[in-house]
Parts: sequence; C-alpha cells; structure tokens
Amino acid sequence: MKQESIRNVAIIAHVDHGKTTMVDRLLYTAGVFRENQEVAERVLDSNDQERERGITILSKNISVTYKDVKINVIDTPGHADFGGEVERVLNMADGALLIVDAFEGPMPQTRFVLNKALQLGLRIVVVINKIDRPGARPEEVVDEVFDLMVELDASDEQLDFPVIYASGVNGYARYDAEDGNMNMIPLLDTILEKIPAPDVTPEGPVALQICTVDHSSFVGRIGVGRLFSGTMHKNEPVLVVKNDGTRYNTLIKQVFVFDNLGKREVEEAYAGDIIAVVGVEDADIGDMVTNREKPIILDPIEVEEPTMAVVFEASTSPLVGRDGEIVGARQLKERLFAEAESNISMRITELEDKSGMEVAGRGLLHLSVLMETLRREGFEFQVGNPRVIIKKDDNGNKVEPIEEATVDCPSEYAGKCIEVFGTAGGEMTDMYPMGDQTHLVFKIPSRGTMGLRTRILNVTRGEAIMFHHFSEYGPFRGDFGGRKNGSMISMSTGKSVAYALDTLQQRGTLFIGPGEEVYEGMIVGESSREGDMVVNVEKAKNLGNQRSSGSDKAIQLTPPVTFTLEEALEYIQEDELVEITPKNIRLRKRLLSAIDRKKASK
Repeated sequence: MKQESIRNVAIIAHVDHGKTTMVDRLLYTAGVFRENQEVAERVLDSNDQERERGITILSKNISVTYKDVKINVIDTPGHADFGGEVERVLNMADGALLIVDAFEGPMPQTRFVLNKALQLGLRIVVVINKIDRPGARPEEVVDEVFDLMVELDASDEQLDFPVIYASGVNGYARYDAEDGNMNMIPLLDTILEKIPAPDVTPEGPVALQICTVDHSSFVGRIGVGRLFSGTMHKNEPVLVVKNDGTRYNTLIKQVFVFDNLGKREVEEAYAGDIIAVVGVEDADIGDMVTNREKPIILDPIEVEEPTMAVVFEASTSPLVGRDGEIVGARQLKERLFAEAESNISMRITELEDKSGMEVAGRGLLHLSVLMETLRREGFEFQVGNPRVIIKKDDNGNKVEPIEEATVDCPSEYAGKCIEVFGTAGGEMTDMYPMGDQTHLVFKIPSRGTMGLRTRILNVTRGEAIMFHHFSEYGPFRGDFGGRKNGSMISMSTGKSVAYALDTLQQRGTLFIGPGEEVYEGMIVGESSREGDMVVNVEKAKNLGNQRSSGSDKAIQLTPPVTFTLEEALEYIQEDELVEITPKNIRLRKRLLSAIDRKKASK
C-alpha cells in the first residue's frame, strides 16, 4: 500500500555543488522560517568544520510539509571519505534529488553516490543548479548526466528522469532554464509528482531497520531508520535481531519523528515515516527492530570496511600542556571510545601494549575531521603516519586498497601529472580532452595518494583539480619511494631567532618563523638534500664592540610553509609524528634525542 502523505527523498551532490543551500531554500518555501526570522546560511551544516570546509560530514534528516504531504529530506555527505554515511541513509529513501553544477557537470564524487542510489532502484530527479553562473551550460550538463547514468547501468525508468533548472543562491527553480519563475514551487511539485510514495504495510507487524545511530549523553544510543511496516508505539515490547543473527527482547522507551529542523516525540509513528527510537541499547547499523510474534527480517546493511589507520597517543612533547586543557592518555582513550559509539564507519581499538589507540577510517579527510574535532575540544595529542590496511585474499595473497583518482589539468601539464602518478604506483585508465583541459583517470594504491595532491599542484602551478575515492581491494603493488628530502631538526629547546633562520633558509624550506617555541627533536624545515640535518635555530649574531643599531635590518625571511592537518599527515615519515594542540600543528621526530635516533638507526 502506498503511503501518499509521505515522501522520503535523499539529496545527492558533489562537494560544493550547492546541496545544502538548496535545502535552505526548500525550508523557506515550505514556511519553516518566519519571513522576518534571522537564519544562518547553510542551516544544515551545523557544526563548525562543515561551515569552514564547505562540506557535509554528517548525514542529517529534516522534514517539510507541502500540500499536506510530509517530505522527509535526507542530506547526504558529498565526499567519498564519508561514504559509510551515504550507503546507509539511501536505504531510507524512495527517490533522490541529484544536484549538478550547471558549469562543472557531474563530478567523480557524484558518480560514487549516484551509483549507490541507482543500485537501490531510487527514482532520480536531476536538478541543474547555478544556472545563473557565468559559463553555465545547462543543456550540455543534462546530456552528461544522461551519459553517466547509462554508464552506471540505470534502468529505462531511471533514465526517463525529470529535470529542474535552479539557482539555490537566488532561490528559484524552473521547468525550463529561461521560463522566468522566481520561486522553488516547481521543485516541490516535482518531488510530489515524481518521487514515489513509500510502499508499506500499515497493518502488518512492526519492522524498523536501523540505518544511522545517533548518540545522546542522556539516553545513550538512538536508532534512526525507516519504518517499513506496522505502527511503532511508545513502550512497545519488540524483538531486536542483530546483523550476526543474535536476538533479544527490549522495550521502546521513546519514539520520535522528524519535524522541520528537529525531532518531535510522539506516542506512535506510522509505516513509511523515518523515525528515531530510544531503547535499543546497543543499536547498530542494519539491526532489525520488529514484532516478537511475527518477526520480519530484511537484508543486512553492509558498511564498507575502513581503508586507513592512524595511532593516537597522549602527547610526549616538552611543550605539552601549554595550549590544551586535556592531555592525559586516559581522557583521550575515553573520548575515542565515546566516538566509536556514534561513528559507526570508524573502527577504534586500543593497542596491545596500551601505548595508544588505533583509529581506522575511510581516508585521510575522515580521520583528520576527528582530529580537528578533538583539538577544538581542548585535547593535546600526537599521531603517527597513516598506514593503509592490507588484507589477505582467499588465496592468501596480499591485497591493498586501490583508489580511483581523477585529475583535470591544463593540457600542457598532462604529461607531468602522468609522470607523478607513475612514481606513486598509479596506472592510467582513461584520458580525454575537455576544451583546453585534459581529464585523466588513474587507479592508484591508497599508499600512493599520500602527499600526491601537493606534488600535482606543484607540477601544474596550482591549476589542477584532483579527487580520489576508494574503488576496491587489489593486488599489493610492492614498495615505491616516499619523500626524498630529509628534515631539518632542532638541536635544542628555546625560541627561534631570525639570524639563524636567515642562514638556514638557504639550505632548504622552513616551517617556522622567528620567535616561535621550538624543542629538541622538532622538525623546523625540509632540507634541500637527502638525509636529516640537525640545526641550531637559536643561534644569535655575535656582537662586536662597534655594532650599529641597524645592522640586522638586512635580514629578509621567506614566509614559512604552514601545514593543514591533512598535509601534515601526508608529509611525515614512519619515524615522525604530528603533534596536535588547540593552537598549533607541529611536526617532530618520534625519538627527540639525536643520540637515541643514532642508536635506533644502527
């Protein structure tokens, strides 16, 4: 039976194609905000990092009511590192809005999420966004989307997709790019007409499959999913069937439905709706919450395995405690185990020797978002270099994660890009011209992507656009070279001096400026040659009897290279660490003493 009063729709888009802005406009059009109400832009990007990076990290559910129909909108992350979120939440939807930039066209990350949606049989509505952008080519982009969907084996019904032309920033949607309409009504009407209503059994036994897990410090785990059958009541006795087949009885303590931007507690919720329940204490992705007498079991939801791991340790830096309030190993361990409760796509375990915690995720961005969250909470800690997770196949051979990387670069630099990928173990699978640009596609081991973006930007003078996402596990490709140049390592603890840095900048690239706190074993720059170099950054100029007051004015220092968290993780070698505090990101050797490093190298 079709539940005509509900529509469940996911929103799919590449990073920065205007997905979250589009949701803002839908909320305004559906009357969620008062006309005079002040609302932040990109209201769904609610955490600081989402706003600063301009990406969606966590999937979110909201609902709007239009023409007496409740539209549940599921906002999905656009980046493949958060694919663990995408795969699950699409299970709750019957259709999807595919938002594509009218200038850029479908991009690699769009392909990743769209493929998942087509496999689940979702009905796709294509929204060509930013049609007011200079250089927009909406008709060509529609053809590109069609070609992409053919390539991804879309069904005939899915290929007969409706197209809406929109400008999220200006708040309008149109059936035709030139029809002059200035509101979002055509998009809402298309959702009601083209996205199928959920096909459910309202009178059947209760059946809820948990697709995402929320966490509250008051009530513990909150299971969120779509109610496929029956009516869920508060205080209802239910059976929980875990992914591994184990079963137990429990009581649903609270039932919530999504209402505008938040949740609203209800006494009962009906089939077809997306709901949240409290009472399943160890709620996990794919768990079935169902009737005890007539249990319904759906196919399990598989969450893809992590591909990259990093070890988190309490900071052992001589400057520990200067910036952060939380420096203990116990607090770090407790915080990471709390993260494991709500972040299902990460695997967090304690090392056997108790020296640290290994955190495994879907990529560098996935891991660095957690590190950034911790430093903002006041933690000081250190992390080692990321390692890819190597497995054994059925025949006992080593296999490693392989990524698909795409590069768009000016045609004159294509040869240099191919050369850089070749040195990192990449194999080119496709290459074609796009105007004065060349589009390159590679298969490359995840190990090879470390520091790759920086090298590609260097050889293309900053003009290349590169994306990569996990593709599959493939045969181990052997060892290939890492960073060639050695590090400049401080020999003492104190403050850097401009005179010393002036001499050192002729021997490499500096990572610090004058007057900065340094300590023995801290990496202060990159040498222009192979092999590490111990340097004195505190060396001051010897004073003569006739020294003039202006004798130091000739010193001109090149601005130091500063690292983002991802860049620092890509840069370090096995014997190095990244020290992370609320105010600083420093690079250091694992062994601070030069004598200890010499002993270890023998």
